[in-house]
Amino acid sequence: MPGHTENEITVAAPLDLVWDITNDIESWPSLFTEYASVEILKRRGETTTFRLTMHPDDNGTVWSWVSERTTDRPGRSVRARRVETGPFQHMEIHWEYSEVRGGTRMHWTQDFAMKPDAPVDDDWMTDNINRNSKIQMALIRDKIEQRDRESRAAGVTAN
Repeated sequence: MPGHTENEITVAAPLDLVWDITNDIESWPSLFTEYASVEILKRRGETTTFRLTMHPDDNGTVWSWVSERTTDRPGRSVRARRVETGPFQHMEIHWEYSEVRGGTRMHWTQDFAMKPDAPVDDDWMTDNINRNSKIQMALIRDKIEQRDRESRAAGVTAN
């Protein structure tokens, strides 16, 4: 059975700020702890094609792939897919943003299948993505909330 994950977090910050920060692909290496670099390959309208490179894993392997990401700001959603699939048969990601009491809810859905010769199976990758998504989402939440606090403090100081 193919892999499917859903993870979400509420960020105590305005939706526009959460949107702007999480969709600034060039800043992902400082937003996500797992990414060493990003290279923008092409932009066409709301679609960006880019290469992500991770920090070396425990075995010293550096994973890198090309993804395509299309933002829909009015619809408060993003759809992405791996163009270079690596060990995946396919990998599709959907991010949804919604205003909720106390901030912005960010919901990530990932649908994928591993290739038969991949070093891990769908169940292993599902567990790995679920575990890592929770870590990354918490880090992203903390960074955005800190930036929001600093912006508000600067605004208060400037008046």
